[in-house]
Order: sequence, then structure tokens, then C-alpha cells
Amino acid sequence: MLMLIDDADLRNIEELYSKYPYDGVTTNPTILSKTGNPDPMDQLKQIRSLIPSDAMLHAQVLSVETEDMVREAKYMVSVLGKDTFIKVPVTENGLKAISILSSENIHVTATAIYGTMSAFLAAKAGAAFLAPYVNRLDNLGYNGVQTALDIHMMVKAAGYKAEVLGASFKNAQQVIDIGKGGIGAVTVSSDLLKSLAFNGIAENAVKDFIRDFESCCGEGKTMLDF
Repeated sequence: MLMLIDDADLRNIEELYSKYPYDGVTTNPTILSKTGNPDPMDQLKQIRSLIPSDAMLHAQVLSVETEDMVREAKYMVSVLGKDTFIKVPVTENGLKAISILSSENIHVTATAIYGTMSAFLAAKAGAAFLAPYVNRLDNLGYNGVQTALDIHMMVKAAGYKAEVLGASFKNAQQVIDIGKGGIGAVTVSSDLLKSLAFNGIAENAVKDFIRDFESCCGEGKTMLDF
């Protein structure tokens, strides 16, 4: 399962990549606004230069008309590189933009997905990734995890190559349940990624091991000393 960092803060991205090889970074207009950088393209360029060359960067268009979405997407790719995944909301205009961009070999991530059929149509239009908002679906009274799994099953049954990119998680269990269902990718906030990867219980267990070892064999020693 691909694991992406849902953040635009350079410090958070650098910290996470220093500890584990994640698969890329996803952003959206809200996340970019929180960095304080008034130039979002500059922030995206800094992220692109910070992460490995083979890591994915997902960035979202702000236009709402189809032609404007396409023009904005092409500009973003020209600046950020051809391997950039352009996030396009699954609106009526967005679906048309996805179809146009995909036909021109621009990678598209269909975002703001709140239902199985809208995701299916985005896959049919050629999107590479489908990003249902898991926790937001829960807040609307739906089962977000199950919706993501339903999308995954429908798309695979139809033979489309699109992968579900689970997004908008509130807790670790949602991420785990997504993974157990065979979904190909998730994007997770920095704080939640840290809780998934770096468990405080494990850290305490290591301290116990060291204390027990030192009581027998000497303080500060490792296996290199024997």
C-alpha cells in the first residue's frame, strides 16, 4: 500500500522522510494556506525539491470551469514536472476536465469524492487515483471506510487501472481497515502518520530491555562490547 504525507509543511515532510521512505506528498488549497506562504506554487516547488525524485506530488486546481481547470493543470505540470498528479474535484465540470487531461497523458487524482458512482465515473474518465474523504463521509452519516472499499471493488471489477487513494482520516483504525481491504494507497496527516509509525509503547519496551540488560551486564554496553 502506498503511503503519502498529507501536508505542505516542509519541516513535517522532512522529518517524516528522514525516518521512513514514504511514497510522496498530497496537498490541497487548505493545506497550502496553512503554511503561511502567499505563493502556493513556490511552496509546491519547495516540496518537489525536498522529496525524492521518484516520489509523487499531488496538487489541486482551483478553477471551477472545465477549460480553466485544464489550462491550470497544464501550467502546474509545466512548473512542477510531468510526474505531478493534478487533483481535480469530481464535479460535473471536473469530470470533463479529468477526461481531457487523462487523454493528454497528464496524471489526475480525482478528489472530493463522496460516493461510489462519482468515483466510478472518474475512473471511467481516466483518473489514476480516486480520493474518497473517509472521515468526512462518516460525518455525513455514511460509512467512509466501506464506501472506499466499495469504490475499490467496483473499479477493479470493471477492469479500470485507477487506484483508491484513501484520504481524510481521523484515526489509525480507519487507515488500518482501508489497508486490510486491499486498497492501493492512503494519504495521511503528519500527526496521524507519526502515531502509526512511531508507537510510544514500543519505545517504552526498548527502555525496559535496556534497563534489564544493564542490570546484568553493565551500563551503556551493547553487543559490540562482548
